[in-house]
Amino acid sequence: MELKFKVSGRIARPVEEVFEAVADPAKLSAYFTTGGAVGRMETGRTVQWEFADFPGAFPVEVVEVQPNRRIVLKWEASEGPPEGGEATPGAAYMTTVTFTFEPLDDGRTLVTIEESGWRETPAGLKAAFGNCQGWSQMLAALKAWVEHGVNLREGFYV
Repeated sequence: MELKFKVSGRIARPVEEVFEAVADPAKLSAYFTTGGAVGRMETGRTVQWEFADFPGAFPVEVVEVQPNRRIVLKWEASEGPPEGGEATPGAAYMTTVTFTFEPLDDGRTLVTIEESGWRETPAGLKAAFGNCQGWSQMLAALKAWVEHGVNLREGFYV
C-alpha cells in the first residue's frame, strides 16, 4: 500500500492572490512558516522553511512551478529515529508535495495539497499522518490569513 494523502480547501480569494500567499516567502512567513521562509518558490530552487515547533531550517527543493496552477516540492521525510532507537545514518529520503490551485466559477480558489513517498513502515505511516495534519492546518491558516488577515499559528505551538 502506497502511503500518500490529499487535503483540500476553498479560499475566498482569486487564484493569483492565493498562489502568491504560498509562493512568496514573506507572505508564507506571515501565516505558516512560524520561523520564517527564505527564497521564492521557483522551479529548480532550494528554499528554506523554519517552524517554531520544529527548530532548524528545512531545505525544500522546488521541482516545478506553474504560476497560479501548481507547485511541486521535495523535502526530507521526517520519520525521526525508530521507536526506542537511534537514527540510522544515510536513512534519509524525500517525499513529494504537490499544491494545485484551481480557480472556481464563484471567484474562490480550490487549493489541494498531496504528499507521497513515505516508506511503508510504522515510522513512515506515523510521519504521513503527522504531515497530513500539518498540511490541513496549513490550509486553515492560509484561509484565515488570506481572507481575514488572521495568523492562526501565532502562539499556537510555542
